Amino acid sequence: MRRILIGLLVAAALAVAGFFIFAPVVVERDMNVVTGKPLLAVSDRARALHKTLTIADMHSDTLLWRRNLLDQVGYGQVDLHRLQAGNVALQVFSSVTKTPKGQNYDANGADSDNITLLTFAQLQPPRTWTSLLQRSLWHSEKLHRAAGDSDGALRILTTDADVRRLLADRAAGRNVTGALLSIEGLQNLEGKAGNLDTLFDAGFRMAGLTHFFDNELGGSMHGLKKGGITPFGRQIVRSMEAKGMIVDVAHASHALVADVLAMATRPVVSSHGGVQATCKVNRNLTDAEIRGIAATGGVIGIGYWDAAVCDLSPNAIAAAIAHVRDLVGVAHVGLGSDFDGAVTTAFDTAQLEQITQALIDRGFTDAEIRAVMGGNVMRLLAQTLPADETPL
Repeated sequence: MRRILIGLLVAAALAVAGFFIFAPVVVERDMNVVTGKPLLAVSDRARALHKTLTIADMHSDTLLWRRNLLDQVGYGQVDLHRLQAGNVALQVFSSVTKTPKGQNYDANGADSDNITLLTFAQLQPPRTWTSLLQRSLWHSEKLHRAAGDSDGALRILTTDADVRRLLADRAAGRNVTGALLSIEGLQNLEGKAGNLDTLFDAGFRMAGLTHFFDNELGGSMHGLKKGGITPFGRQIVRSMEAKGMIVDVAHASHALVADVLAMATRPVVSSHGGVQATCKVNRNLTDAEIRGIAATGGVIGIGYWDAAVCDLSPNAIAAAIAHVRDLVGVAHVGLGSDFDGAVTTAFDTAQLEQITQALIDRGFTDAEIRAVMGGNVMRLLAQTLPADETPL
């Protein structure tokens, strides 16, 4: 009987260990998918041009998962090796702290959370089990640890001078990739304005006000009320602008987008999404919103997944980019993949030549391609991030 009991305990222990070891990987494999279907044939011209580009992607959710950015793995869509293979100069890494059960694009309440179970399964520190603020601080720690262990290959940007140093080093032939910390929904403030200082001190320089549900700052496009900005939201937007943090209206309700654009004194971005003119999905931007973001000097990041562009093809991405260019000018459009954000895509970050080729096929000039693929985002960061008087 004792042997049987010991055997059962051992089996139970192995089952628990197996859950914590394998479950996070299985979940991510199922949620961040690259289809592997045939892609565009990349021309010699596209390949040569791509090698000379300064590429910037305004949104990925890689920090959510139990992966080291420095490891080469056979799943997901972003790691340092693939960023280097794709010639990416800057990747914005977002902190996702809460998503609703039964998540959908139409209507979600704020009374449930999928991420809590993920924090258990990934063996994150106990402080992240109940605190949304601590989840973001943990994501910052992960990115800083990866940068510290990268032998200079991964560098976190927090100031305008950091942007200039990155561009200068890459121009000199150094194989360095920049990283910028962002937030997907400021519910991680936990209703306290002072927590914005904590996040800023941890390196965060961009933030979306809402994610998949309404919060203390305003309405989500996927929330229940989909309202405009709250007094607390106005306070936070003003504080973000004063600090040099970039306000992101991705996932914001149409009422919230309008309110933010009406009060903005600095460039506003939509870090990842699509446009209703080419893909009529509720979260995508109307032409009026595109004009409003452009009027602030902002940039619109076009995503790569079906709900952003209504197709997984590089040509669909190029069509959305072309619409923004034709409506407000090429200076206001860029890339916003949403890689590793529980999305299915046709390619990963190592295969960004696909977009370069699609833009060539669409008739974009080399100068326009340089702007779209990263020039616009790098210009915006150099203009809006906090000043650093340290000599270059």
